[in-house]
Amino acid sequence: METPNGLLIVDKPAGFTSHDVVAKLRGVLGTRRIGHGGTLDPMATGVLVVLVGPATRAAEYAAAQRKEYIAALRFGQESDTQDSTGRVLSTGPDTVTRADYDRSVTALTGEILQLPPMYSALKVGGKKLVDLARRGQQVERQPRPVTIHEIETLFFDGHEARLRIVCSKGTYVRTLCHDLGHLAGTCAVMTALRRTRSGAFTLQQAQTLDAIETRAARGDKPDLLPVDGLFAHLPAAEVDEDGWRRAQNGAFIAPAHLSAPLPPEGELMRVYHQGQFRFLGRSGRLDKGGRALFVHKNF
Repeated sequence: METPNGLLIVDKPAGFTSHDVVAKLRGVLGTRRIGHGGTLDPMATGVLVVLVGPATRAAEYAAAQRKEYIAALRFGQESDTQDSTGRVLSTGPDTVTRADYDRSVTALTGEILQLPPMYSALKVGGKKLVDLARRGQQVERQPRPVTIHEIETLFFDGHEARLRIVCSKGTYVRTLCHDLGHLAGTCAVMTALRRTRSGAFTLQQAQTLDAIETRAARGDKPDLLPVDGLFAHLPAAEVDEDGWRRAQNGAFIAPAHLSAPLPPEGELMRVYHQGQFRFLGRSGRLDKGGRALFVHKNF
């Protein structure tokens, strides 16, 4: 049986971890070679990029892409998980002014430092923070740089808010909600989260787990997207026969063997042979001068 290879865009249901989704799909698709491109908490729903077969080689690229969320928060409470599923640690005013709210949103837009929450899969000293938190332990954490590209307010009444957030890899949206509450002079918990976009992939392309399972039960192949969709933002070129042979032997590829110019030095491009995506190449400088393309990662 042919090993499936490609991307599944899953609309993750509430109550499932990203690992739960992967585990279920391993059984449904009959392969263990499955990964995902960016963790979603159990309470969160929405776009989860799942990589199947050789496409798992691209997991780091899927995880690194920009994400978009719709998040809801409520003022007046602080919890140990920073969302409404956690244990309430403290309370504060349950109303903020629009001026204080807007000032807080502005302060949290752009490049910021964010302290990872204890209830997260991040490891410190080889141990997951969430495992330590469940044992009642707190450990020192270092703030990490993240980028909040956009925050759009969809609803605000002083007690609650709903936001559209576009952010970089590594952003904890519940921490963003927690910090927004503190900056506004009180506290806040995230009450809902839906990922609406991951890189170029949106909810319109997402399939439910039930739909994927139903398709598999009929004996149909999974409805996979090609892995090069992760790299649609990169320039592309077709490599000729001589260049393809060189690539297979681990040699550099001269510009003459490519159908498009090399990108700037150090940057990546998609490379195809006979119309099939083969590898990511990185533009580099040769010891004797000039530039060429070097195989960065095969697919």
